[in-house]
Amino acid sequence: MRDLSAAHAEAFLEMMSAERGAAVNTLDAYRRDLDDASMVLAGLGTTLGRAQAADIRAFIGDLANRGFSPASQARRLSALRQFYKFLHAEGLREDDPTGVVDSPRKSRSLPKILSIDEVTRLLGQAETDIALAQNDPERLQRIRFRALLELLYATGMRVSELVGLPYRVLADGGRFLIVRGKGAKERMVPMSRPARAALETWLAQIGETAEQSGFLFPANSSEGHLSRQVFARELKDAAARAGLPVAKISPHVLRHAFASHLLAGGADLRAVQELLGHADISTTQIYTHVLDERLKQLVNQHHPLANATKNRD
Repeated sequence: MRDLSAAHAEAFLEMMSAERGAAVNTLDAYRRDLDDASMVLAGLGTTLGRAQAADIRAFIGDLANRGFSPASQARRLSALRQFYKFLHAEGLREDDPTGVVDSPRKSRSLPKILSIDEVTRLLGQAETDIALAQNDPERLQRIRFRALLELLYATGMRVSELVGLPYRVLADGGRFLIVRGKGAKERMVPMSRPARAALETWLAQIGETAEQSGFLFPANSSEGHLSRQVFARELKDAAARAGLPVAKISPHVLRHAFASHLLAGGADLRAVQELLGHADISTTQIYTHVLDERLKQLVNQHHPLANATKNRD
């Protein structure tokens, strides 16, 4: 019997793109996961299209033997679940071999974050760098970096959302941004005054070029906008000049800082979920370690019996 696993995988990826609006990076990750599974399953004498539950378990075991973390194993299994769910919906398989396969247990580590003082130092360094620029191109690049940095910390956007912001993204007189996130879902995020000021300074320098390109941060790239890698490199360079540990700094760490600092300041978890663009509140709950500490302080300060034992002594 002819096996059509490769064709089915392509059909699955087309569905993810057309119907669910999956980003290019997401599609690439699914493709890599399916290719890796196909290779391992071939070594077991089967294929993606014919694999059974025991084969899927063997694939997960192979990932573990290769040193993949439980989280990475779970992500690969999730990709396979999506694939077999698609095959079942299309009538290409009568069963889902992943349905009886348990997800690898994974411990959810706390996200790396920066303190408010560290973020303040980073923002201050961005200001200083503009003043110390040696020539016009360097000054323009550093004005752009400050705008990106201010926007990222003010909104908590994903870095892919940030660098790909379209030119006509401002709403309500520039007080909000309309961000297009995962699954092509749009959300509105407020802009802080420093972020608005930094963006206005950047657009005063590059406005006409940005309008013509269609992006807030245009670049000579295949996408037409600044790449994530360029911004990440500039971020680490600025962190080094600010005396911060470079290994600790990344765009995603600033997204974590945005969420954690909001919660520490009293923001509601649901509101932070909306601002981050998380589809499920469980994803946002990784930040509850911040809430735990804040609630503990709240009880200790305001509950009438919090110091009861001490008062009885």
